Amino acid sequence: MTTKLDDPPGATPLDADELASLIPGHITTQSELNEWEQLNIVQGESWAHQQRTEILTEAFLRQLHKQMFGETWKWAGQFRKTDTNIGVDWLKIGVEGKNLLDDAQYQSKHASYPPDEIAVRFHHRLVAIHPFPNGNGRHARLMADLLVKRLGQPRFTWGSRSLVHASETRQQYIAALQAANVGLIAPLLAFARS
Repeated sequence: MTTKLDDPPGATPLDADELASLIPGHITTQSELNEWEQLNIVQGESWAHQQRTEILTEAFLRQLHKQMFGETWKWAGQFRKTDTNIGVDWLKIGVEGKNLLDDAQYQSKHASYPPDEIAVRFHHRLVAIHPFPNGNGRHARLMADLLVKRLGQPRFTWGSRSLVHASETRQQYIAALQAANVGLIAPLLAFARS
């Protein structure tokens, strides 16, 4: 069965090997994949909100991704092994991820920024690292939600609409990420609470 995926703007296309690791055999369109992934993500969110362990660890990052996408992709929870259109060189994912987690732990412990800013900066860097073949934005948004809640604030709204489909809301999100890429964090902070 051939699967035809129409990646929305800003999404990372999967290579043939990654696409071959799709678990459900009935999926043939992007719409079907989005629907299936969303069901899996809801289960992952439920699991995540029940956890009382430290979240700023590589083991938790990987396990959360596996919980969110483990019924969809065989490689869920595994760092990518190829370079993509965005993200660090795949060989640097472990080091960059460790630096991010260490920085977030320090910032949280010492209140280096307000809670929202710690979580949004964490989200931005995790998206920039792009550790997984797919699902990085959704994974990073949930990680930021978990982090901001641990810092005593409500979870973010992220534009109050789905960011999976090409839409004005997704365009605003991508523009806010691009602004953060050049050091302007305010648009992403505002978007996270919009």
